[in-house]
Amino acid sequence: MPKYQVYVIELNRKVFNESARFRKANPQFNPVLECLYVGMSSKDPKERFEQHIKGHTSKRGHKLASKLVQKYGSFLRPSLYSHLEPVRTKKEALELEEKLTLELRRQRYAVWSN
Repeated sequence: MPKYQVYVIELNRKVFNESARFRKANPQFNPVLECLYVGMSSKDPKERFEQHIKGHTSKRGHKLASKLVQKYGSFLRPSLYSHLEPVRTKKEALELEEKLTLELRRQRYAVWSN
């Protein structure tokens, strides 16, 4: 049974100006398009988005939220990921996350993923 999903969050455009790492990772960025975060999770994308925004940590103290999403996250962009089927393993999800990140960069979005 599939248990991992890839999701996309739109980031506030300020991230491009305020984060040198983000800007350096996206030299192809077309400023007409949006800044995005691509992630993967075993949780529902809505639940995962809330964890990012609220800056959750696990019971063991592991950080569960991306600082970029916590600071700049606006909303989920299901139109950019709903065509992707959930996958069974974390490895498959990580590969899918990387593939989607590269695909969106080729379309000239500015994209961050872990």
